[in-house]
Amino acid sequence: MSRILLVEDEVLNRTLVKAVLARAQIAAVRDAEIIDAASLAAARERLVTDPVDLILLDMNLPDGNGLTLARDLATGNVKPAGSRPAVVAVTASVLPQDRAAAIEAGCDGFLDKPYAAADLVAVVAEHLPG
Repeated sequence: MSRILLVEDEVLNRTLVKAVLARAQIAAVRDAEIIDAASLAAARERLVTDPVDLILLDMNLPDGNGLTLARDLATGNVKPAGSRPAVVAVTASVLPQDRAAAIEAGCDGFLDKPYAAADLVAVVAEHLPG
């Protein structure tokens, strides 16, 4: 079973993501275990103790920009338990330079807010192993 780390400070958004993924038609997405973190600090703590396959990473968090975590993973400043997970930036910032900054920081994908449920499922399915 795959594991997803959902880094999102808004409770409603975390609840929505979990509900959408739990109803996905794709078994690998539907069956994935989702753990969450409401801040960068909490995400860093989870990553060093809990192996995950994918991080859904909000960019605007109470303790900083999510891209700092993506950079730290890409450069080895954060050493995750297990192998390096795929990272998908999830943000309302949809300007081309924001997408470029996410990819430059080491993100493997990008999802614009607001997004359709099908888009969330598709990006998760694309970045989960197997």
